[in-house]
Amino acid sequence: MLEKITEKFVDAFRGISGKASISEKNVEDAIEQIKMALLEADVNLRVVRRFVNSTLEEARGEKVLRSVSPGQQFVKIVHDKMVALLGDADQDLNLRGPDTLSVILLLGLQGSGKTTTASKLAYRLKAKGRKVLLVACDLVRPAAVEQLSVLGAQIGVAVHTENTKDPVVVAKAALARARRESFDTVIVDTAGRLQIDDALMAELARVRDVADPIESLLVADAMTGQAAVDIAKTFDEKIGITGVILSKFDSDTRGGAALSLKSVTGKAIKFIGTSERPDGLEPFHPDRIASRILGMGDIVSLVEKAQTVYDQKEAEDLAKKLSQETFSLQDYLEQLQKMKKMGSVKSMLDMLPGLAGQVSEDQLDLEGMKYEEAILQSMTRKERQNYLIIGPSRRSRIAKGSGTSVAEVNRLLKKFEKSRAMMKKMTSSKGKAAMAKYMASGAAGN
Repeated sequence: MLEKITEKFVDAFRGISGKASISEKNVEDAIEQIKMALLEADVNLRVVRRFVNSTLEEARGEKVLRSVSPGQQFVKIVHDKMVALLGDADQDLNLRGPDTLSVILLLGLQGSGKTTTASKLAYRLKAKGRKVLLVACDLVRPAAVEQLSVLGAQIGVAVHTENTKDPVVVAKAALARARRESFDTVIVDTAGRLQIDDALMAELARVRDVADPIESLLVADAMTGQAAVDIAKTFDEKIGITGVILSKFDSDTRGGAALSLKSVTGKAIKFIGTSERPDGLEPFHPDRIASRILGMGDIVSLVEKAQTVYDQKEAEDLAKKLSQETFSLQDYLEQLQKMKKMGSVKSMLDMLPGLAGQVSEDQLDLEGMKYEEAILQSMTRKERQNYLIIGPSRRSRIAKGSGTSVAEVNRLLKKFEKSRAMMKKMTSSKGKAAMAKYMASGAAGN
């Protein structure tokens, strides 16, 4: 996500960071590049002007130009301005306690991803201990009700439907059921249109009046840039929204919608869609997104992702296996599968400082990883536990079963042997001491 704008910011900082001194001309050149990056990202023009003028005014001061590390000071100013642009603080859902019903109304145009977002939000709230009821009030789009029913079944959340064409009837019946069956959260999936019209707004207003939502969230497609901002303004004027969920954020390379919404509409972005999976909805953290955009990575989010697939005992067991050279192909397969749960390799690399926006999909051997997993899956558990028993006949069988060649099987086994030896060396006390000595000598040399 955000690859294009990140590349532009990294380029802008390259000419100014690391210098012992910088001039006003250096600052002006960097800010001109930043201005072009924001415009190319489809950020609202007024937002760009305010951002550039404010940054230029502060960066021209003595605090930057006479600083011990002026480049870092300049980057910090840009980062702080970016955080303010994105919304300063995190904005969570404003839900009532579990003894009182909270209704969340999802709004948006057709194709924005309301229905999948409804299920992701339900999945998230269920994991937090809420008893959630999904309500199918999109009676316009073909198969919308069926889609929500299927998604609800997949995540184990009840879905309320009615055999009617009136969404108000559905909403009323769903609220009655929610109170009767002690649900504490109701998420209403409403109809959209290809464009905003009076009929859509009238219908949504009727549903809103019946549902009396505590949160009315606009689901907007992140990739539509400034169009998402205009849509948000109209929905807020006609219906009233309390926040925004940016869907398809994982596919957004520019960031124009995210960077414009708060400044133009005054409404906070509360969540972003990060994948098609049920857990592919994450809170919007302005400071973390600003760091990603500026190529500074996002270690906190990476650690949080890792914590969802690793517990402390697993991490300790893995470290022990690495140090004792008992790490097996079975362990290797499990690590590959855990990495997949954390998201794409590209998205994880983008969270590492210095690598954000620097590694393209073409530079990653993603196909090679798929083949490795296929080869490992074609082995028996006994073979994965002890790779030394994999002789020529077994290698031939594994290659055939995985749709690869014997040469590729051999390559994986050699790579595994080398990796295991290297990991043992690095985790040994001598290895750690050697690494410390190397780093100390490197620091002295600098």
